[in-house]
Amino acid sequence: MIIAFSKDYLDVVLVPGGLLIIFVYHLILLHRYLNQPLTTVMGYENRDKKTWVDRAGDKTEVQSALTVITSNITAATYLSTFSLTICSLIGTWIASSSASRFVPNEIIYGNTKPTIISIKFICLITSFLLAFSFFVQAARHFVHANYLISTPGPVAHLRNKVEAAVTRGGEFWSIGLRALYMALSLLLWFFGPIPMIVSSVFMVIILYYHDFKKLDDDQKDW
Repeated sequence: MIIAFSKDYLDVVLVPGGLLIIFVYHLILLHRYLNQPLTTVMGYENRDKKTWVDRAGDKTEVQSALTVITSNITAATYLSTFSLTICSLIGTWIASSSASRFVPNEIIYGNTKPTIISIKFICLITSFLLAFSFFVQAARHFVHANYLISTPGPVAHLRNKVEAAVTRGGEFWSIGLRALYMALSLLLWFFGPIPMIVSSVFMVIILYYHDFKKLDDDQKDW
């Protein structure tokens, strides 16, 4: 009886724990990004984008700058389309009778009630919808930067606006990728709460080595 109780309520303990680990990590990352941007990869990339915008303001470099922006728009559009397509497929699957048999109950060590299965699908769809929204916003900012860069005549007064548009587009792009990473952990939840929390821990470890960087001496005065 104790084993059955533990198995049924394993999702209540491990799944919120995994989500909490991811949430706390991104709160720490946000704090570092706002206060010590050059200790994060996103802040370091923003510095590189500022240098790129300074070069893009030169009329001789406009064409190459537009090519770079267009490639970013294409990538953001592709990922937004991918996210929306996955949402549509999941929604269609839920409407069919085969949705509840996504993973055999025999191999899931956790709660297999229909209510929990429905919550899993809702969380997964929500994650993909958030990714879609963020990638659309990224594409919108990149398109705006495209217009600013291609403005005829001197564009020195638009340089700050171009920098802001490119930076915001990159931020939405990064958040959209985080939503896809979250979807991966939620997808593993279908195999039980233990794979979900293990994937969350490994994802945070991998992201830590990707997101944070040591502040070098030549960056402290930037």
